[in-house]
Amino acid sequence: MQTQESEPPLKKRIFTSYEAFVIAILAILQFTIILDFMVLSPLGAILLEELSISTSQFGWVVSAYAFSAGASGLLTAGFADKFDRKKLLLFFYTGFVFGTLLCALAPTYHFLLVARIVTGLFGGVIGSISFAIITDLFRLEVRGRVMGFVQMAFATSQVMGIPIGLYLANHFGWHSPFYMIVGLSLLVGIAIVIYFKPITGHLLVKGQHNALTHLAKIVSNRIYLRAFASTTLLATGGFMLMPFGSAFGVHNLGISLDQLPLLYMITGVCSMIAGPLVGKYSDVIGKYRMFFIGSVLGMTIVAIYCNLGITPLWVVIILNVLLFIGISSRMVSASALMTAIPETKDRGAFMSVNASVQQISGGVASVVAGLIVVQTDSGVLLHYDLLGYVVVGAMLITLVMMYFIDQYVKIKTSPVLAPS
Repeated sequence: MQTQESEPPLKKRIFTSYEAFVIAILAILQFTIILDFMVLSPLGAILLEELSISTSQFGWVVSAYAFSAGASGLLTAGFADKFDRKKLLLFFYTGFVFGTLLCALAPTYHFLLVARIVTGLFGGVIGSISFAIITDLFRLEVRGRVMGFVQMAFATSQVMGIPIGLYLANHFGWHSPFYMIVGLSLLVGIAIVIYFKPITGHLLVKGQHNALTHLAKIVSNRIYLRAFASTTLLATGGFMLMPFGSAFGVHNLGISLDQLPLLYMITGVCSMIAGPLVGKYSDVIGKYRMFFIGSVLGMTIVAIYCNLGITPLWVVIILNVLLFIGISSRMVSASALMTAIPETKDRGAFMSVNASVQQISGGVASVVAGLIVVQTDSGVLLHYDLLGYVVVGAMLITLVMMYFIDQYVKIKTSPVLAPS
């Protein structure tokens, strides 16, 4: 009788203690990966002087990670489903830590450039492995919540990681943030080694044995290609505004450099709060509905924001918070929806290619944004409104494409409609 009476409270628990541990570790792991990528840009002023390099050389240091990460995802896709995901995660995370350590030890520009390439080759695949693990361990009905917590790593790195990294760089040299990341990553790696259980369920499903054949199958699948195209436009909408966001805020909106940290801090904190809530409600009301709400909010704010002139700080803060909530709603719900697309035997490969597409698309989007926006001698940015319209157009097309993906997932996961 006691057992029966205790069952209802147990059923209300969404995650077991082990599942909660997995979510926490994957979130912290993503935090280290994102922080390693994001901390480099704020260090630009220091690196230009310390290493005596030009702005174009520094640009190569930043982009080297993205392009090597994109190439790594494609190279990994063929054999991503042939190993225990825990072992695969540890292998690439070890390589990431090694690459970050090389960044911490880098004495010259060329050494740092090679170190960023190494870091990207390993770090660029970890996100796709994490998503494959989430797909293996969690039901579709709760993946929105999981993605909400894991994606919160981006906002956390903005609020906590970057300020701490800059503080260390100013007091102990530009190498110190990378040492900090190495130290934190080692703790995460040890926790994975000791407490993570093997993830081998996908190995029980018969799949392609040849890596090239497997990759060819992934990139020729019509449904997968539709998903990759959606990811391309998702990345385009997100990455186009980022490169010139601070410059637009200072020179066009009239925000001072001293006010920028406050703007990013408030936006980051709100994003941290919004991530888990967005994940929860994407499970409750449906992934595509949340994506639709986020897209409409995002398109509205982008159209307003990119046409502003001199604006009070409080208005800019409100618009930034709403914009990031819209972007978070799109990314969390889309990521959760994407996990339902690949077959069990294709999950690792699909996620690897999808991550590569995202990395490369982000790089291309930044280049396109640079071609559209023009900076005058006074610093004011021209054609930022045109850039906003391009982003709105990309969001609108993605809204349609994600609708068809949602319909496919509903058919696939329905016990009545799904093919045997």
